[in-house]
Amino acid sequence: MMREAPLPPGSTIGILGGGQLGRMLAAAASRLGLKTHIYSDEDNAPAFDVAAEATVAPYTDTQALEHFAASADVVTCEFENVPAASLEAAGRAAKVFPPPKSFAVAQDRLAEKDFIAGFSIGVAPYAGVESLDDLRSGLARVKLPALIKTRRLGYDGKGQALIRVARDAEDAWAAIGRVHAVLEGVVLFEREVSVIAVRGQEGTLGFYDPVENVHENGILAMSRVPADISASTAFEARRIAGAIAEALGHVGVIAIEMFERADGSLIVNEFAPRVHNSGHWTLDACVVSQFENHVRAIAGWPLGDTARHSDAVMTNLIGADVEQWRALAAEPGTAVHLYGKAEARPGRKMGHYTRLYPKR
Repeated sequence: MMREAPLPPGSTIGILGGGQLGRMLAAAASRLGLKTHIYSDEDNAPAFDVAAEATVAPYTDTQALEHFAASADVVTCEFENVPAASLEAAGRAAKVFPPPKSFAVAQDRLAEKDFIAGFSIGVAPYAGVESLDDLRSGLARVKLPALIKTRRLGYDGKGQALIRVARDAEDAWAAIGRVHAVLEGVVLFEREVSVIAVRGQEGTLGFYDPVENVHENGILAMSRVPADISASTAFEARRIAGAIAEALGHVGVIAIEMFERADGSLIVNEFAPRVHNSGHWTLDACVVSQFENHVRAIAGWPLGDTARHSDAVMTNLIGADVEQWRALAAEPGTAVHLYGKAEARPGRKMGHYTRLYPKR
């Protein structure tokens, strides 16, 4: 793909989605003198606070989407489950990056597994499930324990159930709503790592250092960089991320989550065709963050330096954790980011903080 002429300062980035990722994208765009127009189906979305313009309408409202896109010079997304019809409507009025293929693959967990495995990149054993009989036959191939996950939607541990023994199958099938699903074998691993990559319109690739992630109750709790992995494993993690981005023809940031096994080999868990929670540390530990590099890529600008100047540990503020903001704000070497959400509900990401350390 040839790069479009770079959008000059004063141009408008349209963002589908008004959550914290949209908010941080809008803030990054403003550093470059670019304006943002946020489209969300929720009133008082956090990103509205920092955007030049906002539209509140359903993602199924094609007229509103086309009007929104016509006001922008390029359109992007802060979440991967934007309906295909919404992307098509926006695409009739403006360029949309990342391209639809990235979303089509990421929105369907079975298609995602097939896509990644097609490049001889390791994935957990898996099988498609459309019925209880499919589930039972799949368990014979995938082996126990296993996870059944809805093919579409679901995040932060939602839309999935663990099957420890065969008699759990029927309850697990009911728990996910008896919808089309993918069955995955549970893989023993040493650690979860992720790579944030960015690809420009003309194919230039940049990579942030691999990070090590810790989850609690299915939600990312902490990311630390550098990950405790060998140089060869870090190289392979970047190679895998680059191969996926290239195969998709991706433009913008993409996050690939992987598991490192005891022998140092990597298997891909999933990817997200957008800026990602495990890359929030780049706001404070890098000259150019994942958010700014995503804006640069979709706007046709040169990609920024992805090198980090500090080691970092990013911790999410989930639910009532946000009440720690006063103490955290007083900590030396700590950057606090709050998302402007009105209500601190259990399991809701309210902000994050990043502690910086001298680079080793």
